[in-house]
Amino acid sequence: MGAWDGRVPAAAWLGARCAAATAGRAGSWGGSAELGEPLRGESPLLCPPSSAHCKSSRWPPPQWGTPSLVAAGDTRARTRVPGDAGAVTQPHPSLPPSFLPSLCLSLPPSRSSSRAWCAAEPRVRRPQPPPPLLHPEIPGGNKKREEKRFFHSCRAQRRWQQLSGSSRDQARASPLASSSSSSSPWPGSGCRRRGAAPRPPPCPPSCSCTRDTAFCVDSKAVPKNLPPEVISLTMVNAAFTEIREAAFAHIPSLQFLLLNSNKFTLIGDNAFAGLSHLQYLFIENNDIQALSKATFRGLKSLTHLSLANNNLQTLPRDLFKPLDILSDLDLRGNSLACDCKIKWLVEWLESTNTTVPAVFCSSPGQFEGQRIRDLALGDFQCITTDFVMHQVLPFQAVSAEPFTYASDLYVALAQPSASSCSILKWDYVERKLRDFDRIPAHSAVHCKPIVAQEQLYVVVAQLFGGSYIYRWDTAVDKFIKIQDIDSQKIRKPNDIEAFQIEGDWYFVIADSSKAGSTSLYRLNQNGFYSHQALHAWHRDTDVEYVENDGKPRLIISSSSQAPVIYQWSRAQKQFVPQGEVGEMLDVQMVKHFRAKREQFLCLSRYIGDSKVVRWEGQRFVEVQTLPSRGSMVMQPFAVGQRQYLALGSDFSFTHVYLWEEEKQKFAKFQELSVQAPRAFRAVPAADVQLLLAPSFKANTLVYRHVVVDLSL
Repeated sequence: MGAWDGRVPAAAWLGARCAAATAGRAGSWGGSAELGEPLRGESPLLCPPSSAHCKSSRWPPPQWGTPSLVAAGDTRARTRVPGDAGAVTQPHPSLPPSFLPSLCLSLPPSRSSSRAWCAAEPRVRRPQPPPPLLHPEIPGGNKKREEKRFFHSCRAQRRWQQLSGSSRDQARASPLASSSSSSSPWPGSGCRRRGAAPRPPPCPPSCSCTRDTAFCVDSKAVPKNLPPEVISLTMVNAAFTEIREAAFAHIPSLQFLLLNSNKFTLIGDNAFAGLSHLQYLFIENNDIQALSKATFRGLKSLTHLSLANNNLQTLPRDLFKPLDILSDLDLRGNSLACDCKIKWLVEWLESTNTTVPAVFCSSPGQFEGQRIRDLALGDFQCITTDFVMHQVLPFQAVSAEPFTYASDLYVALAQPSASSCSILKWDYVERKLRDFDRIPAHSAVHCKPIVAQEQLYVVVAQLFGGSYIYRWDTAVDKFIKIQDIDSQKIRKPNDIEAFQIEGDWYFVIADSSKAGSTSLYRLNQNGFYSHQALHAWHRDTDVEYVENDGKPRLIISSSSQAPVIYQWSRAQKQFVPQGEVGEMLDVQMVKHFRAKREQFLCLSRYIGDSKVVRWEGQRFVEVQTLPSRGSMVMQPFAVGQRQYLALGSDFSFTHVYLWEEEKQKFAKFQELSVQAPRAFRAVPAADVQLLLAPSFKANTLVYRHVVVDLSL
């Protein structure tokens, strides 16, 4: 082995230097020692900032001298082979603890015995990285002093990585080694050369950015790579039209957002989700066609909102409900229609403390130019109704007659294709009609239930095979046939009406054959018997019972002449002819309704126009003409305070009309898809109002009458 040349590896030299600095003075090593000089061509290295000598401007301090590395008398470490960096098997015990990590880390892998000692030595600890220092740009620090400390800390950091083997795990653990470390006060900066300028913040090509602001023009989408600490964003002349859900969630620090003069037409649900710190939102000079009810959900810090000049015509109900601390709202420059959809805004303006400049109505005519705040809630008529599908009965039918028996609701339907009269019962639990019983009836055209003297009768009219009367037998719980109807008088029955006059029950059957006659039957103790023959040989199609001015009347329509009116004679106990509804031929059906104190008749025609006339004593005044090609039924009915008219057709949709009292006319209300309807019957079922629509060609439909608030 050759003699030691007096020089030590750089790592050992650095550890010794720092140890000497920690001890405070040269000669405090605990023994006689001299330090060698640095290796040729190597720059002076910096110690961790905690060492006292790091504050010195001179390097190395002249008073340290050049003591030798190993104390005298230690023969194990006195000599070394040239080029063998691991000749020292163990360091001298007099070396300070700060020297040991540097020396051990400088040993090559070939010196396994020495490295084993280092691993077992409790005084050897892995070097710790220098603590991070403030960046010179951070407010509150002395710029020159912090810049110098930052520069020294970076160089010490690099040397620490070299001494520790520059392992990937140690580099990742360093607060200065990773440019993306969340603990670094200047993310993405890393160690730079002394005096290097800070990197500019990230910014999309269409934007101009500072550390906390961004101004974007002609953007094709909401910019994604904005500075993370941006608090103000302005977008002008954007090239996209829709703001989708959570469009700004990637910049949660936003406090100010200006969206001005863009092409936005739609702002979706939760468009500003994630902006819990946003205080100012200006959406102005766009062409927004719709706002979602949840557009501003999550903006709990918003105090100023402007929707000015956006061509808005309506606002969804409770749009501003999520904005708890909103203090200023601007809605000027919009074309708001003051209809039922804006009624909620009138209520909100009456109760809010938010400052709102004057907003004016653009429509309808009666409110045009009027301030919205000056409108009264009574100015809006927002309650309407609708007929919605409730149940589909899977069979065809030509008549429907609701009735109540033993406190239960039933419906009798004539089904010629099924050769029966079906009796359905209302299920109050499931709120549907269910099968109850069937009466055999070949070619049935009408099934008329009559509840008289606590008995239930059903008159079954058939085109062929005669007509019959059935009675419900409670002993056996079924319908029993009790009587035949004279087939010489009733040949082709078409309609049945039942009524009560002076305590007696009657029913009348309209016969449509040339040889038959419309006949009146009266109930006595033994059943129904023929009471009077009416209007023979005229092919009658319908009969309607009307009480006008307290006098019972029958109106019989016919395909051969104008409808004829019969009036009840108390003296004769019969109906006597009174007149006719003039100038109306080929009337298929006559129905009546009362509006306040006036009586009206609805006259339907299969070919030509149907008419509504007002009955004024001995004359009839035409009120309205309705087109009704192919109409077999024109049925008025009332639900609550509303008067409706259902006009069916074999060639088009059924039209439902609503009576307007001020105009004394029916206005189109709704269309129902019923094929070839033959009747319409309103059925009050507890808290549900139903409309039955039997069809000659398709399923029988049951509609439910609902009340709709248009302001909701």
